[in-house]
Amino acid sequence: MSTLRDLAEEHTTLRPVDIDHLHRVAGDWQLLSDLSFADLLLWVPVTGTDGFVCVAQVRPTTAPTAYQDDQVGRIFGGPEVAHLAIAYTQGRIWREGDPVWYGDTPARHEAIPVRLRTGDGEHGEVIAVVGRDTNLSTARTPSQLELNYLTTADDLAQMLADGTFPPVRHPGETTTAPRVGDGLVRLDANGKVTYASPNAQSAYRRLGFASHLVGEDLAALNGRLAADPLEGTEAANRVLAALRGEAPPRREIEARGATVLTRALPLMPAGVPIGALVLVRDMTEVRRRDRALITKDATIREIHHRVKNNLQTVAALLRLQARRVGIPAARAALEESVRRVASIALVHETLSMSSDEAVEFDGIVDRVAAAAAEVAATDVPVRMRREGSFGVLPAEIATSLVIVLNELLLNAVEHAFPEPGEIDGGVPPATAPAEVVVSAHRFRKQLHVTVADNGQGLPAEFDADQGATLGLQIVRALATGELRGTIELRNRAEAGTEALLVVPLAR
Repeated sequence: MSTLRDLAEEHTTLRPVDIDHLHRVAGDWQLLSDLSFADLLLWVPVTGTDGFVCVAQVRPTTAPTAYQDDQVGRIFGGPEVAHLAIAYTQGRIWREGDPVWYGDTPARHEAIPVRLRTGDGEHGEVIAVVGRDTNLSTARTPSQLELNYLTTADDLAQMLADGTFPPVRHPGETTTAPRVGDGLVRLDANGKVTYASPNAQSAYRRLGFASHLVGEDLAALNGRLAADPLEGTEAANRVLAALRGEAPPRREIEARGATVLTRALPLMPAGVPIGALVLVRDMTEVRRRDRALITKDATIREIHHRVKNNLQTVAALLRLQARRVGIPAARAALEESVRRVASIALVHETLSMSSDEAVEFDGIVDRVAAAAAEVAATDVPVRMRREGSFGVLPAEIATSLVIVLNELLLNAVEHAFPEPGEIDGGVPPATAPAEVVVSAHRFRKQLHVTVADNGQGLPAEFDADQGATLGLQIVRALATGELRGTIELRNRAEAGTEALLVVPLAR
Protein backbone atom coordinates (compact mmCIF):
# COMPACT_ATOMS: atom_id res chain seq x y z
CA MET A 1 0.00 0.00 0.00
CA SER A 2 1.26 3.48 -0.89
CA THR A 3 2.20 5.79 1.98
CA LEU A 4 0.80 9.24 2.64
CA ARG A 5 3.92 10.81 1.15
CA ASP A 6 3.81 8.58 -1.94
CA LEU A 7 0.17 9.41 -2.67
CA ALA A 8 0.63 13.12 -2.05
CA GLU A 9 3.68 13.32 -4.32
CA GLU A 10 1.95 11.28 -7.05
CA HIS A 11 -1.36 13.16 -7.18
CA THR A 12 -0.68 16.67 -5.83
CA THR A 13 1.76 19.55 -5.93
CA LEU A 14 2.02 19.85 -2.15
CA ARG A 15 5.34 21.09 -0.82
CA PRO A 16 7.50 18.96 1.52
CA VAL A 17 6.53 21.24 4.43
CA ASP A 18 2.84 20.63 3.64
CA ILE A 19 3.33 16.86 3.59
CA ASP A 20 5.24 17.01 6.88
CA HIS A 21 2.29 18.80 8.46
CA LEU A 22 -0.10 16.15 7.14
CA HIS A 23 2.13 13.52 8.73
CA ARG A 24 1.81 15.34 12.07
CA VAL A 25 -1.96 15.37 11.66
CA ALA A 26 -2.06 11.66 10.90
CA GLY A 27 0.25 10.98 13.84
CA ASP A 28 -2.04 12.66 16.38
CA TRP A 29 -5.56 12.36 15.01
CA GLN A 30 -6.52 9.17 16.86
CA LEU A 31 -7.41 11.54 19.70
CA LEU A 32 -9.86 13.46 17.51
CA SER A 33 -11.29 10.23 16.06
CA ASP A 34 -11.98 8.73 19.49
CA LEU A 35 -13.53 11.94 20.83
CA SER A 36 -15.72 12.21 17.71
CA PHE A 37 -16.78 8.52 17.68
CA ALA A 38 -16.05 8.80 13.95
CA ASP A 39 -13.74 7.68 11.17
CA LEU A 40 -11.32 10.32 9.95
CA LEU A 41 -10.17 10.36 6.33
CA LEU A 42 -7.47 12.72 5.10
CA TRP A 43 -8.23 14.04 1.62
CA VAL A 44 -6.00 16.11 -0.67
CA PRO A 45 -7.09 17.62 -4.02
CA VAL A 46 -5.81 15.88 -7.13
CA THR A 47 -3.88 18.30 -9.34
CA GLY A 48 -5.65 19.25 -12.55
CA THR A 49 -9.01 17.72 -11.58
CA ASP A 50 -11.95 18.38 -9.27
CA GLY A 51 -11.30 15.12 -7.41
CA PHE A 52 -9.78 14.27 -4.05
CA VAL A 53 -7.56 11.32 -3.09
CA CYS A 54 -7.61 9.73 0.37
CA VAL A 55 -4.06 9.57 1.71
CA ALA A 56 -4.72 8.36 5.30
CA GLN A 57 -7.49 6.91 7.43
CA VAL A 58 -8.06 6.18 11.10
CA ARG A 59 -10.92 4.33 12.79
CA PRO A 60 -12.27 5.15 16.25
CA THR A 61 -11.63 2.86 19.19
CA THR A 62 -14.73 4.22 20.93
CA ALA A 63 -17.38 3.43 18.30
CA PRO A 64 -18.07 1.20 15.27
CA THR A 65 -16.42 2.20 12.02
CA ALA A 66 -18.36 3.60 9.09
CA TYR A 67 -16.07 1.82 6.61
CA GLN A 68 -15.37 -1.88 6.56
CA ASP A 69 -12.98 -1.42 3.61
CA ASP A 70 -9.83 0.66 3.59
CA GLN A 71 -10.27 3.97 1.78
CA VAL A 72 -6.60 4.96 1.40
CA GLY A 73 -5.63 5.46 -2.23
CA ARG A 74 -9.18 5.91 -3.52
CA ILE A 75 -9.94 8.91 -5.73
CA PHE A 76 -13.43 10.45 -5.86
CA GLY A 77 -14.83 13.40 -7.77
CA GLY A 78 -18.09 15.14 -8.59
CA PRO A 79 -21.02 15.25 -6.15
CA GLU A 80 -19.39 12.68 -3.84
CA VAL A 81 -16.76 15.21 -2.78
CA ALA A 82 -18.80 18.40 -2.91
CA HIS A 83 -18.60 18.78 0.86
CA LEU A 84 -14.79 18.38 0.72
CA ALA A 85 -14.56 21.03 -2.00
CA ILE A 86 -16.57 23.51 0.09
CA ALA A 87 -14.37 23.01 3.14
CA TYR A 88 -11.24 23.29 1.00
CA THR A 89 -12.19 26.41 -0.95
CA GLN A 90 -14.06 28.28 1.78
CA GLY A 91 -11.77 27.25 4.65
CA ARG A 92 -14.63 26.40 7.02
CA ILE A 93 -16.02 23.29 8.67
CA TRP A 94 -18.89 21.81 6.62
CA ARG A 95 -21.65 20.14 8.61
CA GLU A 96 -24.66 20.46 6.28
CA GLY A 97 -26.28 17.62 4.40
CA ASP A 98 -28.33 14.51 5.02
CA PRO A 99 -26.91 11.17 6.11
CA VAL A 100 -25.47 8.96 3.37
CA TRP A 101 -25.46 5.20 3.12
CA TYR A 102 -22.53 2.84 2.68
CA GLY A 103 -24.25 -0.44 1.99
CA ASP A 104 -26.43 -1.00 5.05
CA THR A 105 -24.55 1.56 7.18
CA PRO A 106 -25.92 5.12 7.52
CA ALA A 107 -23.24 7.77 8.10
CA ARG A 108 -23.04 11.49 8.73
CA HIS A 109 -20.52 13.49 6.69
CA GLU A 110 -18.48 16.42 7.98
CA ALA A 111 -15.48 18.11 6.39
CA ILE A 112 -12.75 19.93 8.33
CA PRO A 113 -10.16 22.03 6.48
CA VAL A 114 -6.53 21.41 7.40
CA ARG A 115 -4.66 24.70 7.54
CA LEU A 116 -0.90 25.12 7.80
CA ARG A 117 -0.09 28.24 9.77
CA THR A 118 2.75 30.46 8.62
CA GLY A 119 5.94 30.96 10.57
CA ASP A 120 4.72 34.26 12.04
CA GLY A 121 1.58 32.59 13.44
CA GLU A 122 -0.77 34.02 10.86
CA HIS A 123 -3.48 31.89 9.25
CA GLY A 124 -2.00 30.02 6.32
CA GLU A 125 -3.55 28.26 3.37
CA VAL A 126 -5.75 25.18 3.44
CA ILE A 127 -3.71 22.20 2.21
CA ALA A 128 -6.11 19.29 2.82
CA VAL A 129 -9.46 18.28 4.28
CA VAL A 130 -10.27 15.80 7.03
CA GLY A 131 -13.52 13.97 6.46
CA ARG A 132 -15.23 13.10 9.73
CA ASP A 133 -17.70 10.30 9.01
CA THR A 134 -19.85 8.93 11.84
CA ASN A 135 -21.59 5.56 11.81
CA LEU A 136 -25.23 6.30 12.76
CA SER A 137 -26.41 2.69 13.03
CA THR A 138 -26.01 2.74 16.82
CA ALA A 139 -27.26 6.30 17.38
CA ARG A 140 -28.87 6.93 20.78
CA THR A 141 -29.18 9.61 23.43
CA PRO A 142 -25.57 10.45 24.41
CA SER A 143 -24.37 10.14 28.00
CA GLN A 144 -22.56 12.87 29.92
CA LEU A 145 -19.23 11.30 28.97
CA GLU A 146 -20.18 11.22 25.29
CA LEU A 147 -21.39 14.82 25.35
CA ASN A 148 -18.08 15.97 26.83
CA TYR A 149 -16.19 13.92 24.26
CA LEU A 150 -18.16 15.46 21.39
CA THR A 151 -17.80 19.01 22.74
CA THR A 152 -14.05 18.57 23.08
CA ALA A 153 -13.89 17.02 19.60
CA ASP A 154 -15.60 20.08 18.11
CA ASP A 155 -13.06 22.34 19.81
CA LEU A 156 -10.16 20.33 18.44
CA ALA A 157 -11.76 20.23 14.99
CA GLN A 158 -11.93 24.02 14.97
CA MET A 159 -8.28 24.16 16.07
CA LEU A 160 -7.41 21.83 13.17
CA ALA A 161 -9.17 24.26 10.84
CA ASP A 162 -7.30 27.15 12.48
CA GLY A 163 -3.93 25.41 12.12
CA THR A 164 -3.28 25.16 15.87
CA PHE A 165 -3.85 21.40 16.10
CA PRO A 166 -2.00 19.11 16.33
CA PRO A 167 0.72 20.66 18.49
CA VAL A 168 4.37 20.25 17.61
CA ARG A 169 5.75 16.92 18.81
CA HIS A 170 8.41 17.28 21.49
CA PRO A 171 11.79 15.54 21.00
CA GLY A 172 11.70 11.93 22.17
CA GLU A 173 7.90 11.65 22.06
CA THR A 174 7.06 8.77 19.74
CA THR A 175 3.51 7.84 20.82
CA THR A 176 0.20 9.58 21.35
CA ALA A 177 -0.38 7.91 24.73
CA PRO A 178 -2.31 8.47 26.89
CA ARG A 179 -5.47 8.00 24.82
CA VAL A 180 -9.04 9.11 25.38
CA GLY A 181 -10.15 5.84 26.95
CA ASP A 182 -7.32 5.96 29.50
CA GLY A 183 -8.77 9.00 31.22
CA LEU A 184 -9.95 12.52 30.27
CA VAL A 185 -10.15 15.71 32.30
CA ARG A 186 -11.57 18.95 30.86
CA LEU A 187 -10.68 22.30 32.38
CA ASP A 188 -12.26 25.72 32.01
CA ALA A 189 -10.29 28.89 31.34
CA ASN A 190 -9.50 29.24 35.05
CA GLY A 191 -8.06 25.74 35.33
CA LYS A 192 -11.04 24.30 37.22
CA VAL A 193 -12.18 20.78 36.34
CA THR A 194 -15.52 20.79 34.53
CA TYR A 195 -15.56 17.09 33.71
CA ALA A 196 -13.51 14.00 34.61
CA SER A 197 -14.11 10.56 33.08
CA PRO A 198 -14.37 7.56 35.43
CA ASN A 199 -10.92 6.31 34.41
CA ALA A 200 -9.41 9.73 35.11
CA GLN A 201 -11.08 9.78 38.51
CA SER A 202 -9.64 6.32 39.26
CA ALA A 203 -6.15 7.41 38.22
CA TYR A 204 -6.21 10.34 40.64
CA ARG A 205 -7.57 8.10 43.35
CA ARG A 206 -4.45 5.97 42.93
CA LEU A 207 -2.41 9.13 43.54
CA GLY A 208 -4.23 9.67 46.82
CA PHE A 209 -7.08 12.04 45.91
CA ALA A 210 -10.33 10.42 47.09
CA SER A 211 -12.76 13.26 46.35
CA HIS A 212 -14.42 14.06 43.05
CA LEU A 213 -12.31 16.05 40.61
CA VAL A 214 -15.04 18.38 39.32
CA GLY A 215 -14.49 21.89 40.69
CA GLU A 216 -10.86 21.30 41.65
CA ASP A 217 -8.00 23.50 40.50
CA LEU A 218 -6.02 20.81 38.68
CA ALA A 219 -2.70 22.67 38.64
CA ALA A 220 -2.79 23.14 42.41
CA LEU A 221 -3.99 19.57 42.92
CA ASN A 222 -1.11 18.14 40.88
CA GLY A 223 1.32 20.21 42.88
CA ARG A 224 -0.07 18.88 46.18
CA LEU A 225 -0.23 15.23 45.16
CA ALA A 226 3.27 14.74 43.71
CA ALA A 227 5.65 13.03 46.10
CA ASP A 228 8.59 15.23 45.04
CA PRO A 229 7.99 19.00 45.56
CA LEU A 230 9.99 19.84 42.43
CA GLU A 231 7.97 17.33 40.44
CA GLY A 232 4.79 18.83 41.89
CA THR A 233 5.80 22.31 40.75
CA GLU A 234 6.57 20.97 37.28
CA ALA A 235 3.23 19.12 37.14
CA ALA A 236 1.38 22.30 38.07
CA ASN A 237 3.31 24.37 35.52
CA ARG A 238 2.39 21.96 32.72
CA VAL A 239 -1.32 22.52 33.35
CA LEU A 240 -0.83 26.28 33.53
CA ALA A 241 1.14 26.19 30.26
CA ALA A 242 -1.76 24.44 28.52
CA LEU A 243 -4.15 27.09 29.83
CA ARG A 244 -1.89 29.73 28.26
CA GLY A 245 -2.18 28.03 24.88
CA GLU A 246 1.04 25.98 24.98
CA ALA A 247 1.39 22.20 24.56
CA PRO A 248 3.86 20.99 27.23
CA PRO A 249 5.56 17.59 26.95
CA ARG A 250 4.00 14.51 28.51
CA ARG A 251 5.24 13.77 32.02
CA GLU A 252 4.51 11.38 34.86
CA ILE A 253 3.28 12.13 38.36
CA GLU A 254 4.35 9.79 41.16
CA ALA A 255 2.66 9.66 44.54
CA ARG A 256 1.91 6.97 47.14
CA GLY A 257 3.54 4.27 45.01
CA ALA A 258 1.40 5.09 41.95
CA THR A 259 2.49 6.56 38.62
CA VAL A 260 0.17 8.50 36.29
CA LEU A 261 1.17 9.76 32.86
CA THR A 262 -0.39 13.10 31.91
CA ARG A 263 -0.70 15.01 28.65
CA ALA A 264 -2.09 18.55 28.65
CA LEU A 265 -3.44 20.16 25.48
CA PRO A 266 -4.76 23.71 25.11
CA LEU A 267 -8.33 24.28 23.93
CA MET A 268 -8.41 27.48 21.91
CA PRO A 269 -10.91 27.25 19.03
CA ALA A 270 -10.83 30.35 16.79
CA GLY A 271 -7.76 31.45 18.76
CA VAL A 272 -9.71 32.02 22.00
CA PRO A 273 -8.34 30.13 25.08
CA ILE A 274 -11.32 28.41 26.71
CA GLY A 275 -9.50 25.87 28.87
CA ALA A 276 -7.46 22.72 28.48
CA LEU A 277 -7.76 19.01 27.89
CA VAL A 278 -5.76 16.71 30.15
CA LEU A 279 -5.39 13.04 29.28
CA VAL A 280 -4.22 10.70 32.04
CA ARG A 281 -3.14 7.08 32.12
CA ASP A 282 -2.44 4.92 35.14
CA MET A 283 1.09 3.60 34.55
CA THR A 284 1.62 2.05 37.99
CA GLU A 285 1.79 -1.57 36.91
CA VAL A 286 3.83 -0.75 33.81
CA ARG A 287 6.44 1.10 35.85
CA ARG A 288 6.47 -1.65 38.47
CA ARG A 289 7.29 -4.19 35.76
CA ASP A 290 9.92 -1.84 34.31
CA ARG A 291 11.62 -1.57 37.69
CA ALA A 292 11.49 -5.34 38.10
CA LEU A 293 13.11 -5.80 34.69
CA ILE A 294 15.81 -3.25 35.49
CA THR A 295 16.55 -5.05 38.76
CA LYS A 296 16.63 -8.39 36.95
CA ASP A 297 18.97 -7.06 34.27
CA ALA A 298 21.29 -5.59 36.87
CA THR A 299 21.33 -8.91 38.73
CA ILE A 300 22.15 -10.84 35.55
CA ARG A 301 24.97 -8.45 34.68
CA GLU A 302 26.37 -8.81 38.19
CA ILE A 303 26.26 -12.61 37.83
CA HIS A 304 28.19 -12.42 34.55
CA HIS A 305 30.70 -10.09 36.21
CA ARG A 306 31.25 -12.55 39.05
CA VAL A 307 31.51 -15.50 36.66
CA LYS A 308 34.15 -13.58 34.70
CA ASN A 309 36.08 -12.88 37.91
CA ASN A 310 35.87 -16.53 38.97
CA LEU A 311 37.07 -17.70 35.56
CA GLN A 312 39.99 -15.30 35.72
CA THR A 313 40.84 -16.69 39.16
CA VAL A 314 40.76 -20.24 37.79
CA ALA A 315 42.99 -19.17 34.90
CA ALA A 316 45.44 -17.59 37.34
CA LEU A 317 45.57 -20.76 39.45
CA LEU A 318 46.19 -22.91 36.39
CA ARG A 319 48.93 -20.52 35.29
CA LEU A 320 50.63 -20.81 38.71
CA GLN A 321 50.36 -24.59 38.54
CA ALA A 322 51.90 -24.62 35.07
CA ARG A 323 54.96 -22.74 36.34
CA ARG A 324 55.55 -25.41 39.00
CA VAL A 325 55.22 -28.39 36.67
CA GLY A 326 58.50 -29.72 35.33
CA ILE A 327 57.07 -31.97 32.63
CA PRO A 328 56.83 -30.01 29.36
CA ALA A 329 53.74 -31.87 28.11
CA ALA A 330 51.88 -31.22 31.36
CA ARG A 331 52.90 -27.55 31.31
CA ALA A 332 51.64 -27.19 27.75
CA ALA A 333 48.32 -28.81 28.65
CA LEU A 334 47.83 -26.44 31.58
CA GLU A 335 48.68 -23.42 29.42
CA GLU A 336 46.10 -24.52 26.85
CA SER A 337 43.52 -24.78 29.61
CA VAL A 338 44.40 -21.24 30.72
CA ARG A 339 43.69 -19.94 27.22
CA ARG A 340 40.39 -21.82 27.00
CA VAL A 341 39.19 -20.47 30.32
CA ALA A 342 40.29 -16.94 29.37
CA SER A 343 38.31 -17.08 26.11
CA ILE A 344 35.13 -18.01 28.00
CA ALA A 345 35.80 -15.18 30.46
CA LEU A 346 35.83 -12.75 27.53
CA VAL A 347 32.21 -13.60 26.73
CA HIS A 348 31.08 -13.13 30.33
CA GLU A 349 32.99 -9.85 30.54
CA THR A 350 31.06 -8.58 27.50
CA LEU A 351 27.75 -9.84 28.89
CA SER A 352 28.41 -8.06 32.19
CA MET A 353 28.41 -4.77 30.27
CA SER A 354 25.40 -5.58 28.08
CA SER A 355 21.74 -4.82 28.81
CA ASP A 356 20.56 -8.19 27.49
CA GLU A 357 21.72 -11.77 26.99
CA ALA A 358 23.47 -11.03 23.70
CA VAL A 359 26.94 -9.83 22.75
CA GLU A 360 28.53 -7.93 19.89
CA PHE A 361 30.84 -10.76 18.82
CA ASP A 362 33.29 -9.01 16.48
CA GLY A 363 35.21 -7.43 19.34
CA ILE A 364 35.52 -10.78 21.11
CA VAL A 365 36.88 -12.46 17.95
CA ASP A 366 39.45 -9.71 17.51
CA ARG A 367 40.69 -10.09 21.08
CA VAL A 368 40.85 -13.90 20.86
CA ALA A 369 42.74 -13.69 17.56
CA ALA A 370 45.24 -11.20 18.98
CA ALA A 371 45.81 -13.41 22.04
CA ALA A 372 46.35 -16.49 19.85
CA ALA A 373 49.02 -14.70 17.83
CA GLU A 374 50.80 -13.53 20.99
CA VAL A 375 50.92 -16.82 22.91
CA ALA A 376 51.51 -19.24 20.03
CA ALA A 377 54.60 -21.40 20.50
CA THR A 378 56.24 -20.38 17.19
CA ASP A 379 58.76 -17.80 16.07
CA VAL A 380 57.05 -17.25 12.74
CA PRO A 381 55.18 -13.88 12.78
CA VAL A 382 51.54 -14.47 11.91
CA ARG A 383 49.14 -11.74 10.84
CA MET A 384 45.52 -12.07 12.02
CA ARG A 385 42.68 -10.60 9.96
CA ARG A 386 38.88 -10.65 10.17
CA GLU A 387 36.52 -10.30 7.22
CA GLY A 388 32.80 -9.73 7.52
CA SER A 389 30.85 -9.39 10.74
CA PHE A 390 29.51 -11.89 13.23
CA GLY A 391 27.00 -9.35 14.47
CA VAL A 392 25.13 -9.73 17.76
CA LEU A 393 24.93 -13.30 19.03
CA PRO A 394 22.97 -14.76 21.96
CA ALA A 395 25.02 -15.86 24.94
CA GLU A 396 24.33 -19.57 24.44
CA ILE A 397 25.92 -19.42 20.97
CA ALA A 398 28.70 -16.97 21.83
CA THR A 399 30.15 -19.01 24.71
CA SER A 400 30.62 -22.19 22.68
CA LEU A 401 31.64 -20.37 19.50
CA VAL A 402 34.45 -18.46 21.19
CA ILE A 403 35.97 -21.74 22.42
CA VAL A 404 35.76 -23.24 18.93
CA LEU A 405 37.41 -20.19 17.35
CA ASN A 406 40.09 -20.10 20.03
CA GLU A 407 41.03 -23.72 19.29
CA LEU A 408 40.99 -23.24 15.52
CA LEU A 409 43.10 -20.08 15.68
CA LEU A 410 45.68 -21.61 18.02
CA ASN A 411 45.82 -24.72 15.88
CA ALA A 412 46.39 -22.64 12.74
CA VAL A 413 49.08 -20.45 14.30
CA GLU A 414 51.01 -23.33 15.92
CA HIS A 415 50.83 -25.98 13.19
CA ALA A 416 50.32 -24.22 9.86
CA PHE A 417 53.63 -22.34 9.85
CA PRO A 418 56.56 -24.55 10.97
CA GLU A 419 60.08 -23.26 11.45
CA PRO A 420 62.33 -23.54 8.38
CA GLY A 421 64.31 -26.34 9.96
CA GLU A 422 61.17 -28.40 10.50
CA ILE A 423 60.30 -28.51 6.77
CA ASP A 424 61.39 -31.52 4.76
CA GLY A 425 64.74 -30.90 3.08
CA GLY A 426 65.13 -27.62 4.89
CA VAL A 427 63.23 -25.78 2.17
CA PRO A 428 62.21 -22.36 3.51
CA PRO A 429 58.54 -21.47 3.64
CA ALA A 430 56.79 -19.43 0.95
CA THR A 431 57.70 -15.79 0.65
CA ALA A 432 54.09 -14.67 1.33
CA PRO A 433 53.61 -13.47 4.94
CA ALA A 434 51.97 -15.98 7.26
CA GLU A 435 48.34 -15.04 7.64
CA VAL A 436 45.21 -16.41 9.30
CA VAL A 437 41.86 -15.00 8.17
CA VAL A 438 38.59 -15.35 10.08
CA SER A 439 35.56 -14.61 7.91
CA ALA A 440 31.87 -14.62 8.79
CA HIS A 441 28.59 -13.97 7.04
CA ARG A 442 24.93 -14.77 7.63
CA PHE A 443 22.84 -16.68 5.13
CA ARG A 444 19.30 -18.04 5.57
CA LYS A 445 19.34 -17.90 9.37
CA GLN A 446 22.76 -19.52 9.52
CA LEU A 447 26.15 -18.17 10.53
CA HIS A 448 28.92 -19.32 8.16
CA VAL A 449 32.41 -19.03 9.67
CA THR A 450 35.72 -19.82 7.98
CA VAL A 451 39.15 -19.92 9.62
CA ALA A 452 41.74 -20.09 6.82
CA ASP A 453 45.55 -19.93 6.73
CA ASN A 454 48.13 -19.87 3.94
CA GLY A 455 50.41 -22.38 5.62
CA GLN A 456 51.60 -25.87 4.72
CA GLY A 457 48.18 -27.52 4.70
CA LEU A 458 47.00 -30.77 6.26
CA PRO A 459 49.25 -33.83 6.03
CA ALA A 460 48.19 -36.54 3.60
CA GLU A 461 47.43 -38.97 6.41
CA PHE A 462 45.29 -36.49 8.38
CA ASP A 463 41.98 -37.87 9.63
CA ALA A 464 39.84 -35.52 11.72
CA ASP A 465 37.91 -38.44 13.22
CA GLN A 466 40.86 -40.61 14.11
CA GLY A 467 43.63 -39.60 16.44
CA ALA A 468 42.68 -35.92 16.52
CA THR A 469 44.24 -33.67 19.15
CA LEU A 470 42.30 -32.64 22.23
CA GLY A 471 41.72 -29.22 20.68
CA LEU A 472 40.10 -30.64 17.55
CA GLN A 473 38.05 -33.03 19.65
CA ILE A 474 36.73 -30.02 21.59
CA VAL A 475 35.98 -28.21 18.32
CA ARG A 476 34.03 -31.12 16.86
CA ALA A 477 32.12 -31.80 20.09
CA LEU A 478 31.03 -28.19 20.52
CA ALA A 479 30.29 -27.57 16.83
CA THR A 480 28.00 -30.58 16.44
CA GLY A 481 26.70 -30.61 20.01
CA GLU A 482 26.20 -27.25 21.73
CA LEU A 483 26.09 -25.26 18.48
CA ARG A 484 24.08 -27.89 16.57
CA GLY A 485 26.10 -27.13 13.47
CA THR A 486 28.68 -28.71 11.19
CA ILE A 487 32.47 -28.45 10.95
CA GLU A 488 34.74 -29.40 8.06
CA LEU A 489 38.55 -29.25 7.85
CA ARG A 490 40.18 -29.33 4.41
CA ASN A 491 43.10 -28.10 2.37
CA ARG A 492 42.65 -24.92 0.38
CA ALA A 493 43.08 -25.03 -3.39
CA GLU A 494 45.74 -22.29 -3.41
CA ALA A 495 47.65 -23.12 -0.20
CA GLY A 496 47.01 -23.78 3.44
CA THR A 497 44.07 -25.09 5.44
CA GLU A 498 40.55 -23.91 6.12
CA ALA A 499 37.93 -24.85 8.67
CA LEU A 500 34.32 -24.31 7.64
CA LEU A 501 31.80 -23.95 10.45
CA VAL A 502 28.04 -23.56 9.91
CA VAL A 503 25.93 -22.62 12.95
CA PRO A 504 22.10 -22.34 12.84
CA LEU A 505 20.91 -19.09 14.42
CA ALA A 506 17.21 -19.95 14.74
CA ARG A 507 16.75 -21.84 18.00
